Amino acid sequence: MRQILFPKAGPPEVMQLVEAPDPEPGPGDVRVRVAAAGINFADISARMGMYQDAPPFPCVIGYEASGTVEAVGAEVKDLAVGDRVAAMTRFGGYSDVLVVPALQAVKLPEGLDLVAAAGLPVTYLTAWLMLMHLGHVGEGDTVLVHSAGGGVGLSALQICKWRGATVIGTASGGKHPRLREMGLDHAIDYRAADFEAEVKRITDGAGVDIALDAVGGESFAKSYRCLTDFGRLYLFGVSSFNPGLTRNLFAALKGIVKTPRFHPFNLMNDNKGVHGVNLGHLWHRLPAMRGMFDRIVELAGEGVLTPVIDATFDFTQAAEAHHYIQARRNFGKVLLTP
Repeated sequence: MRQILFPKAGPPEVMQLVEAPDPEPGPGDVRVRVAAAGINFADISARMGMYQDAPPFPCVIGYEASGTVEAVGAEVKDLAVGDRVAAMTRFGGYSDVLVVPALQAVKLPEGLDLVAAAGLPVTYLTAWLMLMHLGHVGEGDTVLVHSAGGGVGLSALQICKWRGATVIGTASGGKHPRLREMGLDHAIDYRAADFEAEVKRITDGAGVDIALDAVGGESFAKSYRCLTDFGRLYLFGVSSFNPGLTRNLFAALKGIVKTPRFHPFNLMNDNKGVHGVNLGHLWHRLPAMRGMFDRIVELAGEGVLTPVIDATFDFTQAAEAHHYIQARRNFGKVLLTP
């Protein structure tokens, strides 16, 4: 099999395409011939040496893929050779052959594009955890979504519109027309305006019921101040800590210094909540995660949720793909295809 190896921390060009023996499935595993692998910001952070959960170098990263089952273990009952699946992977996703426990692979309904399905696991599960499992988003809610043109942002937008919520999204100005076409109610250009002031203006000072923030640092504090009574803030990343192509310890330290501390007494008095979400720390809750992912795939099959794929890059173009994302050119998911 071919894999994209991270031999050490560095810029996108550090990645190497290498050959390795095809893995063999265990009794409860399936082997998948990969059609596409999703790229997430955690992958980029890992490549830069800024992701604490990544395996030590040299390593192969990747949390999600789609493909066709080509072998099954003796104990596997629900999947068969030839089934099209989307799979959650605990690293190793940047490979053209994967072995994963059968519980981590979901059979795709007919009509759901196999390549596009690689954009389902991470972003939709993250958005679902925040909005549905924890946030109980519904009609009448107003939701602030940062980086609305990214993978999680677009997943959150689709879930919110399905549930009847009003969405305020931050994104660069060039992405606003497409976001409005997809149902975004209010767009804020974070480069040209202060999002906190804009949220207060849009809501006539009332604030939002839910805020999703993966920017980090000062943005966490501002998003908290955007909340109304009973408001919920979900923190799921710190993209501002990694502004360049390589590790920037000064930027990370600056972000840490500006990160707010949420005191329990203030939370009680404000009637607000703050939740942290890290999908990579929930592997011990795999049955629960699988139940959520089954529902996501079902809704995707019905056309309620549609993964937005901005671009696909061949495995040989992995460095270009990382550059593309870090330049904030993507609208939706970027995939690697063997």
